[in-house]
Amino acid sequence: MKAIVTGGAGFIGSHLAEGLIEKGVEVTVIDDLSTGKKENIPLKAKFHHCSITERKIARVIEKEKPDYIFHLAAQMNVRKSVESPQFDAKVNILGSLNILEAVKDIGLNKFLFASSGGTVYGEQTEFPAAEKHSLNPLCPYGVAKLAVENYLYFYKQNYNMDYISLRLANIYGPRQDPYGEAGVIAIFATKLLTGEQAVINGDGKQTRDYVFVKDVVNAFLTAMEINGSDYFNIGTGIETDVNELFRIINRLTSGNQEEVHGPAKKGEQIRSVLSHDKIKGVCAWEPKVKLNEGLEQTVEWFRKKIKG
Repeated sequence: MKAIVTGGAGFIGSHLAEGLIEKGVEVTVIDDLSTGKKENIPLKAKFHHCSITERKIARVIEKEKPDYIFHLAAQMNVRKSVESPQFDAKVNILGSLNILEAVKDIGLNKFLFASSGGTVYGEQTEFPAAEKHSLNPLCPYGVAKLAVENYLYFYKQNYNMDYISLRLANIYGPRQDPYGEAGVIAIFATKLLTGEQAVINGDGKQTRDYVFVKDVVNAFLTAMEINGSDYFNIGTGIETDVNELFRIINRLTSGNQEEVHGPAKKGEQIRSVLSHDKIKGVCAWEPKVKLNEGLEQTVEWFRKKIKG
């Protein structure tokens, strides 16, 4: 069995590549290393240094002849998507179409797509949000993720290409990048471990649904076996606000910092939390790692990384 993981040098993609290899799958990673790191790629994986926007990706796919495509490569910076919708669309929509065109006739078992439950729903009116929630993305990044889901439906109808779209909540864990527009957990862990002041945006009451990366990998591996095509939320159904998150990480790092609040980020979503009842009903997936346990593992990874 062979699989391609786009974005396989990144945070989630590298963990997924490891999980596939452990399952006995022959893995090829495609990544342009714009945000991913070569050292993240498992030694047993093949690697092609290539952007999903390049034409040569079709030659890579033709050469590797995968049974599964896991499409995680993306322009992931929400603020950058607002500043430059054209660039976001070039990578996230046209890049995805580049891959879909390359695989539409090769007889894939399944195309698995990393969508975004945190952005495709927009400001939620139901908590937690189920898949039937209205779709009102407030940023080009979310618009692009939703557009690719619609294209997947098109390719299913016209080329009988089965797909699964996983609408991911806020993912955290080892290897997450603490720089740029990174996850708040990686940012807090790094700052608190190095003695730099962590700053909470706004009042810190904004909530997110935090899912440990290993649970996300298990969701992708489980989704390989789902019959037909569908889309699913991958979340815990539990809201955690930034203030609580800071307090937990402050304790785990022995940072002993006071809570410092800065300006709120313009346009930041107030609440985001996803129901996973649908995928639980279909294939019994549910998150296993509790937040405190996942944060302990994450902080320990950052502690070792900082110490060198």
